[in-house]
Amino acid sequence: MRIETIMRALADPTRLRIMRLLGVMELAVGELAQVLGQSQPRVSRHVGILCDASLAERHREGSWVFLRASKELGIGREHAGKREHAGKREQGIKQEQGSQVGEAVASLLCAAELEDSDFSATCQQDRRHLAAIRAAREENAANYFAAHAEDWDELRSLHSPDQLVEARLLAALGDAPLGNVLDIGTGTGRIAELFAPRANSVVALDKSLDMLRIARAKLQHLPTDAIELVQGDFSSLPFAEDRFDTVLLHQVLHFAQDPAAAIAQAARVTRPGGRIAIVDFASHAREELRDRHAHTRLGFTDGAIAALLADAGYEPLAPIALDGGELVVKIWLGQRTAAPAITNSRKSK
Repeated sequence: MRIETIMRALADPTRLRIMRLLGVMELAVGELAQVLGQSQPRVSRHVGILCDASLAERHREGSWVFLRASKELGIGREHAGKREHAGKREQGIKQEQGSQVGEAVASLLCAAELEDSDFSATCQQDRRHLAAIRAAREENAANYFAAHAEDWDELRSLHSPDQLVEARLLAALGDAPLGNVLDIGTGTGRIAELFAPRANSVVALDKSLDMLRIARAKLQHLPTDAIELVQGDFSSLPFAEDRFDTVLLHQVLHFAQDPAAAIAQAARVTRPGGRIAIVDFASHAREELRDRHAHTRLGFTDGAIAALLADAGYEPLAPIALDGGELVVKIWLGQRTAAPAITNSRKSK
């Protein structure tokens, strides 16, 4: 980070306000414009300056561009509830830190709000305006759920209650540190929310823009450096190798045309010694799920999953079965022992 570029970027009251807002939650450019009461093109120019100075990061989801504070700042740690959250992370896996300059900038912004009464009043007003953003997200999520409730209720009636599955998944992973977590196919964000208190950070990935907007509404109460939402496909994960300590695929593998490729991608981004947890259906014959719920695979056998995990460089562990419905839910676990070995994807049966 070049200090002169940073100082020039911060030499504007609007950009200071933007940085404080990004310390609260990830925001789209249009949402920032709404809070600041400025035109979207003007806010986009300010955002460009902050991104050029590596103070903010942007990523595109469809036609929307979302902004978050740079990871180098470690920003968001000073907000209410963060200290408790961070305390739960000290369980043996080192938390990633920002750069010294970045963290100094974050501290400076925090101190400025504490000591400059005018700046503080402006920041507090901006945060009150965020309530409208939160409410709009929640309303959109509620409308989406209402439109799809009948289909989802039908599928839930066929297997063990979600709460039981979630409890068994948490128990299966035990008390060992989760570290940095990747939730592949996050859907509504429920699993990401469940694991966030036990993780250093959670990246929630989904291919669907609709589902990412649902997850964003559900997860917006979490600290900004605790959760990151990313659009992407499990067949080509947009992450560097060995980035995550724990990888989760909760009720998503049955959508894969090539499950072997999906698990190989998961292994690529799992650190040596890291773990994978797959929650999905045992093999079944409910053909109607292909049409009604777009399931590509009608569940999996233990042998098929064990082979896929082994080929990808995981040591398979004993599976866990949750009876309690027409569809049996299984939890398959594995520990990364080697680099992925698959060259030609094996189709599971």
